[in-house]
Amino acid sequence: MEAIVTRPYVLGHSETELRRLAMQSTFWGELTEEVFQRAGIGVGMHVLDIGSGAGDVALLAARLVGPSGSVLGIDRSEDAVRRASARAAELGLGWCHFSVADADAFETDQRFDAIVGRLVLMHLNEPARTLRSLVRHLRPSGIVAFHEIVLNSMRAVPPVPLISRVKQWVITAFERAGAEVDMGLKLDATFRAAGLPPPEPCAAARPVVGADSAGYAVFAAVTRSLLPMIEKFGIATEAEVDIDTLADRLRDATVAADACWLSPVMVGAWARIGA
Repeated sequence: MEAIVTRPYVLGHSETELRRLAMQSTFWGELTEEVFQRAGIGVGMHVLDIGSGAGDVALLAARLVGPSGSVLGIDRSEDAVRRASARAAELGLGWCHFSVADADAFETDQRFDAIVGRLVLMHLNEPARTLRSLVRHLRPSGIVAFHEIVLNSMRAVPPVPLISRVKQWVITAFERAGAEVDMGLKLDATFRAAGLPPPEPCAAARPVVGADSAGYAVFAAVTRSLLPMIEKFGIATEAEVDIDTLADRLRDATVAADACWLSPVMVGAWARIGA
Protein backbone atom coordinates (compact mmCIF):
# COMPACT_ATOMS: atom_id res chain seq x y z
CA MET A 1 0.00 0.00 0.00
CA GLU A 2 1.32 3.45 -0.87
CA ALA A 3 2.31 5.46 2.19
CA ILE A 4 -0.05 8.18 3.38
CA VAL A 5 1.60 11.46 4.33
CA THR A 6 0.59 12.43 7.86
CA ARG A 7 -0.08 16.05 8.84
CA PRO A 8 1.10 17.30 12.28
CA TYR A 9 -1.72 17.75 14.81
CA VAL A 10 -2.15 21.51 14.99
CA LEU A 11 -3.30 21.59 18.65
CA GLY A 12 -0.33 19.64 19.96
CA HIS A 13 -0.23 17.17 22.85
CA SER A 14 0.74 19.32 25.82
CA GLU A 15 -0.74 18.73 29.27
CA THR A 16 -2.87 21.85 28.71
CA GLU A 17 -4.22 20.40 25.46
CA LEU A 18 -4.99 17.04 27.07
CA ARG A 19 -6.94 18.84 29.81
CA ARG A 20 -8.77 20.81 27.13
CA LEU A 21 -9.79 17.60 25.41
CA ALA A 22 -11.30 16.35 28.66
CA MET A 23 -13.23 19.63 29.05
CA GLN A 24 -14.36 19.42 25.43
CA SER A 25 -15.60 15.89 26.00
CA THR A 26 -17.83 17.03 28.85
CA PHE A 27 -19.31 19.65 26.53
CA TRP A 28 -19.84 17.34 23.53
CA GLY A 29 -20.09 13.97 25.27
CA GLU A 30 -23.86 13.48 25.23
CA LEU A 31 -24.03 14.34 21.53
CA THR A 32 -21.28 11.85 20.67
CA GLU A 33 -22.90 9.15 22.79
CA GLU A 34 -26.16 9.62 20.89
CA VAL A 35 -24.32 9.23 17.56
CA PHE A 36 -22.69 5.99 18.69
CA GLN A 37 -25.92 4.57 20.07
CA ARG A 38 -27.81 5.41 16.90
CA ALA A 39 -25.00 3.81 14.91
CA GLY A 40 -25.61 0.57 16.80
CA ILE A 41 -22.60 0.44 19.11
CA GLY A 42 -23.51 -1.54 22.20
CA VAL A 43 -22.76 -4.28 24.69
CA GLY A 44 -20.14 -6.86 23.78
CA MET A 45 -18.72 -5.06 20.76
CA HIS A 46 -15.03 -4.53 20.01
CA VAL A 47 -14.27 -0.94 19.02
CA LEU A 48 -11.29 0.91 17.54
CA ASP A 49 -11.09 4.63 18.37
CA ILE A 50 -8.67 6.61 16.22
CA GLY A 51 -6.94 9.80 17.34
CA SER A 52 -7.86 9.10 20.96
CA GLY A 53 -6.02 12.02 22.56
CA ALA A 54 -6.82 12.01 26.28
CA GLY A 55 -9.08 9.01 25.74
CA ASP A 56 -12.52 10.51 26.20
CA VAL A 57 -14.18 8.96 23.14
CA ALA A 58 -12.66 5.55 23.88
CA LEU A 59 -13.84 5.78 27.50
CA LEU A 60 -17.33 6.68 26.29
CA ALA A 61 -17.31 3.69 23.92
CA ALA A 62 -16.03 1.45 26.74
CA ARG A 63 -19.08 2.30 28.84
CA LEU A 64 -21.34 1.43 25.91
CA VAL A 65 -19.75 -1.96 25.17
CA GLY A 66 -19.21 -3.00 28.79
CA PRO A 67 -16.73 -5.58 30.11
CA SER A 68 -17.93 -8.21 27.63
CA GLY A 69 -16.58 -5.98 24.84
CA SER A 70 -13.33 -4.09 24.34
CA VAL A 71 -12.01 -0.75 23.10
CA LEU A 72 -8.61 0.04 21.64
CA GLY A 73 -7.74 3.71 21.35
CA ILE A 74 -4.80 4.75 19.20
CA ASP A 75 -2.93 8.05 19.10
CA ARG A 76 0.44 9.22 17.79
CA SER A 77 1.35 10.85 21.12
CA GLU A 78 2.99 8.74 23.83
CA ASP A 79 1.99 11.37 26.43
CA ALA A 80 -1.66 11.17 25.36
CA VAL A 81 -1.61 7.37 25.47
CA ARG A 82 -0.08 7.36 28.98
CA ARG A 83 -2.71 9.79 30.24
CA ALA A 84 -5.58 7.91 28.61
CA SER A 85 -4.34 4.57 29.98
CA ALA A 86 -4.13 6.03 33.49
CA ARG A 87 -7.66 7.40 33.23
CA ALA A 88 -9.05 4.04 32.10
CA ALA A 89 -7.33 2.35 35.05
CA GLU A 90 -8.64 4.95 37.51
CA LEU A 91 -12.18 4.43 36.20
CA GLY A 92 -11.91 0.65 36.42
CA LEU A 93 -12.44 0.22 32.67
CA GLY A 94 -10.04 -2.67 32.26
CA TRP A 95 -11.43 -3.53 28.84
CA CYS A 96 -10.33 -0.14 27.44
CA HIS A 97 -6.73 -0.05 26.22
CA PHE A 98 -4.57 2.46 24.39
CA SER A 99 -1.63 2.15 22.04
CA VAL A 100 0.77 4.53 20.27
CA ALA A 101 -0.05 4.29 16.58
CA ASP A 102 -0.81 6.48 13.58
CA ALA A 103 -4.26 5.96 12.08
CA ASP A 104 -2.78 6.42 8.61
CA ALA A 105 -0.41 3.49 9.06
CA PHE A 106 -2.26 1.32 11.59
CA GLU A 107 -1.81 -2.43 11.23
CA THR A 108 -3.16 -5.22 13.45
CA ASP A 109 -4.41 -8.78 13.26
CA GLN A 110 -7.32 -7.83 15.53
CA ARG A 111 -10.78 -7.41 14.03
CA PHE A 112 -13.29 -4.86 15.27
CA ASP A 113 -17.04 -4.44 15.22
CA ALA A 114 -16.77 -0.65 14.92
CA ILE A 115 -14.30 2.11 14.09
CA VAL A 116 -15.06 5.50 15.66
CA GLY A 117 -13.59 8.95 16.15
CA ARG A 118 -14.44 12.53 17.06
CA LEU A 119 -12.82 15.64 15.63
CA VAL A 120 -10.09 13.56 14.00
CA LEU A 121 -10.91 13.34 10.28
CA MET A 122 -10.61 17.13 10.06
CA HIS A 123 -6.88 16.78 10.78
CA LEU A 124 -6.10 14.05 8.23
CA ASN A 125 -4.53 14.78 4.84
CA GLU A 126 -6.71 12.25 3.04
CA PRO A 127 -9.53 11.13 5.36
CA ALA A 128 -11.24 8.95 2.74
CA ARG A 129 -8.00 7.11 2.07
CA THR A 130 -7.43 6.61 5.78
CA LEU A 131 -10.93 5.21 6.25
CA ARG A 132 -10.48 2.90 3.29
CA SER A 133 -7.36 1.52 4.94
CA LEU A 134 -8.93 1.19 8.39
CA VAL A 135 -12.06 -0.69 7.32
CA ARG A 136 -9.82 -3.65 6.47
CA HIS A 137 -9.80 -4.26 10.21
CA LEU A 138 -13.60 -4.49 10.51
CA ARG A 139 -15.55 -7.69 10.83
CA PRO A 140 -18.37 -8.31 8.32
CA SER A 141 -21.21 -5.82 8.89
CA GLY A 142 -18.88 -3.63 10.95
CA ILE A 143 -19.78 -0.03 11.78
CA VAL A 144 -17.93 3.18 10.91
CA ALA A 145 -19.08 6.17 13.02
CA PHE A 146 -17.56 9.64 13.22
CA HIS A 147 -18.48 12.96 14.84
CA GLU A 148 -17.06 16.07 13.17
CA ILE A 149 -17.47 19.84 13.39
CA VAL A 150 -18.81 22.65 11.20
CA LEU A 151 -16.88 25.63 12.56
CA ASN A 152 -18.42 28.18 10.22
CA SER A 153 -21.88 27.46 11.65
CA MET A 154 -21.13 29.29 14.88
CA ARG A 155 -23.13 32.53 15.34
CA ALA A 156 -24.62 34.80 17.99
CA VAL A 157 -27.98 36.60 18.11
CA PRO A 158 -27.71 39.51 18.49
CA PRO A 159 -24.15 39.65 17.11
CA VAL A 160 -21.36 39.85 19.72
CA PRO A 161 -18.21 41.38 18.17
CA LEU A 162 -15.81 39.56 20.51
CA ILE A 163 -17.29 36.18 19.61
CA SER A 164 -17.04 36.98 15.89
CA ARG A 165 -13.42 38.08 16.32
CA VAL A 166 -12.34 34.97 18.27
CA LYS A 167 -14.21 32.71 15.85
CA GLN A 168 -12.23 34.21 12.97
CA TRP A 169 -8.93 33.75 14.82
CA VAL A 170 -9.72 30.08 15.44
CA ILE A 171 -10.96 29.33 11.93
CA THR A 172 -8.03 31.11 10.27
CA ALA A 173 -5.49 29.28 12.43
CA PHE A 174 -7.03 25.89 11.66
CA GLU A 175 -7.23 26.66 7.93
CA ARG A 176 -3.64 27.87 7.67
CA ALA A 177 -2.49 24.73 9.49
CA GLY A 178 -4.33 22.64 6.90
CA ALA A 179 -7.30 21.42 8.93
CA GLU A 180 -10.76 21.07 7.36
CA VAL A 181 -12.89 23.39 9.48
CA ASP A 182 -16.21 22.18 8.06
CA MET A 183 -15.45 18.45 8.04
CA GLY A 184 -18.93 17.69 9.36
CA LEU A 185 -20.42 18.71 6.02
CA LYS A 186 -17.96 16.49 4.14
CA LEU A 187 -18.67 13.25 6.00
CA ASP A 188 -21.11 11.92 3.42
CA ALA A 189 -18.71 12.52 0.53
CA THR A 190 -15.78 11.16 2.55
CA PHE A 191 -17.57 7.92 3.43
CA ARG A 192 -18.58 7.37 -0.20
CA ALA A 193 -15.06 8.16 -1.46
CA ALA A 194 -13.78 5.53 0.98
CA GLY A 195 -16.03 2.94 -0.64
CA LEU A 196 -18.48 2.93 2.26
CA PRO A 197 -22.27 3.07 1.89
CA PRO A 198 -23.82 6.56 2.12
CA PRO A 199 -23.92 7.23 5.87
CA GLU A 200 -26.84 8.04 8.11
CA PRO A 201 -26.34 11.63 9.32
CA CYS A 202 -27.47 13.67 12.30
CA ALA A 203 -26.51 17.11 13.55
CA ALA A 204 -26.74 19.02 16.81
CA ALA A 205 -25.24 22.04 18.57
CA ARG A 206 -25.14 23.46 22.09
CA PRO A 207 -26.61 26.91 22.79
CA VAL A 208 -24.45 29.15 24.97
CA VAL A 209 -26.39 31.68 27.03
CA GLY A 210 -26.31 33.28 30.48
CA ALA A 211 -23.47 33.43 32.96
CA ASP A 212 -23.07 29.74 33.77
CA SER A 213 -22.53 28.02 30.43
CA ALA A 214 -19.41 25.91 30.00
CA GLY A 215 -19.22 27.15 26.39
CA TYR A 216 -17.11 30.19 27.29
CA ALA A 217 -14.37 28.08 28.87
CA VAL A 218 -14.46 25.55 26.01
CA PHE A 219 -14.12 28.27 23.37
CA ALA A 220 -11.32 30.00 25.29
CA ALA A 221 -9.51 26.68 25.80
CA VAL A 222 -9.33 25.84 22.10
CA THR A 223 -8.11 29.38 21.47
CA ARG A 224 -5.38 28.83 24.08
CA SER A 225 -4.23 25.63 22.37
CA LEU A 226 -4.18 27.45 19.03
CA LEU A 227 -2.45 30.57 20.38
CA PRO A 228 1.04 29.58 19.13
CA MET A 229 -0.41 29.19 15.62
CA ILE A 230 -2.43 32.39 15.93
CA GLU A 231 0.78 34.27 16.71
CA LYS A 232 2.93 32.36 14.22
CA PHE A 233 0.61 33.16 11.31
CA GLY A 234 0.21 36.81 12.37
CA ILE A 235 -3.53 36.41 12.93
CA ALA A 236 -3.50 38.21 16.29
CA THR A 237 -0.98 39.13 18.96
CA GLU A 238 -0.79 37.63 22.42
CA ALA A 239 -1.94 40.98 23.83
CA GLU A 240 -4.96 41.08 21.51
CA VAL A 241 -6.03 37.60 22.53
CA ASP A 242 -5.34 38.15 26.27
CA ILE A 243 -5.96 34.47 26.78
CA ASP A 244 -6.11 34.46 30.59
CA THR A 245 -9.16 36.72 30.59
CA LEU A 246 -10.79 35.45 27.40
CA ALA A 247 -13.40 33.12 28.92
CA ASP A 248 -14.57 35.87 31.29
CA ARG A 249 -14.71 38.44 28.50
CA LEU A 250 -16.72 36.08 26.29
CA ARG A 251 -19.18 35.52 29.11
CA ASP A 252 -19.43 39.21 30.01
CA ALA A 253 -19.92 40.27 26.38
CA THR A 254 -22.65 37.66 25.86
CA VAL A 255 -24.51 38.60 29.03
CA ALA A 256 -24.17 42.34 28.34
CA ALA A 257 -25.66 41.89 24.87
CA ASP A 258 -28.44 39.63 26.22
CA ALA A 259 -27.30 37.27 23.49
CA CYS A 260 -27.41 33.56 22.79
CA TRP A 261 -24.80 31.99 20.58
CA LEU A 262 -24.70 28.63 18.97
CA SER A 263 -21.70 26.42 19.41
CA PRO A 264 -20.39 24.97 16.15
CA VAL A 265 -22.74 22.34 14.78
CA MET A 266 -21.47 18.79 15.25
CA VAL A 267 -22.41 16.31 12.53
CA GLY A 268 -22.47 12.59 13.20
CA ALA A 269 -22.40 10.02 10.42
CA TRP A 270 -22.39 6.25 10.49
CA ALA A 271 -22.53 3.37 8.03
CA ARG A 272 -22.35 -0.40 8.17
CA ILE A 273 -20.07 -2.12 5.69
CA GLY A 274 -21.83 -4.54 3.44
CA ALA A 275 -25.13 -2.73 4.08
